[in-house]
Amino acid sequence: MLRSCTDDTVRIPGAEWTVGESAAHLVLANELMAELAAGREQIYGDGTPGGLAAANAASLVSFPERDTSVLAGGIVRHARAFTEAAGTRSADTPTVTPLGPMDLGTLGSYLLTHMLGHGFDIAAALGRPHMIDRDRVDLAMPFLTTAMPRVVDVRAAAGHSACYELRVRGLSRLTVTFTNGAVAVHAEPPRRPDCTIMIEPITFFLLALGRRSAIGAIARGKVLSWGRKPWLAPGFPALFTAP
Repeated sequence: MLRSCTDDTVRIPGAEWTVGESAAHLVLANELMAELAAGREQIYGDGTPGGLAAANAASLVSFPERDTSVLAGGIVRHARAFTEAAGTRSADTPTVTPLGPMDLGTLGSYLLTHMLGHGFDIAAALGRPHMIDRDRVDLAMPFLTTAMPRVVDVRAAAGHSACYELRVRGLSRLTVTFTNGAVAVHAEPPRRPDCTIMIEPITFFLLALGRRSAIGAIARGKVLSWGRKPWLAPGFPALFTAP
């Protein structure tokens, strides 16, 4: 997409960045993750969505390249560097990332998730098909599950107590429990869920990354909910801040 782009100033729909800025961010992020995969510790932000946003803005100022053809090459080069470095190490190797500690295998899932999210934005801006599909969402699940407790919106979740069972159709099932605003993610429900949410995989991915609204997804039949408190489903995504 980037190599065929003729205008890097096209705006990403609903965002402040242009296509060129999004592509530059992907180059920088892939380089950072390749360094982490090689075992070289890097400091980037403070581990919160707000801290990441500030670090992203600062890094773009210091990296002025916006030629999309050049940036396309950088994205590929650093993604390959990541896979080459990760291939020599165990998937359970502990790694410190911009969103906290996780193993190397989950960092690979993080890299893919990040590329798919910004790739979706670039595709939308350029009027091109995105590359998100069921199999790639499956590969993104380890990161999305790990990151969930780390991106809770503290204000939105304050005092909230409820148990949600989340079923990503055909892929996985997990339980997210809020207790007075504190969240825990389990593979199995610790108690009877208050609200069970069944969601189509691509819709789940886009909701998790803040690229879709819950109301729109429900209206299109991509999300179903039931249980003792099914009305909690539309507000579930708002309990988190997309990284």
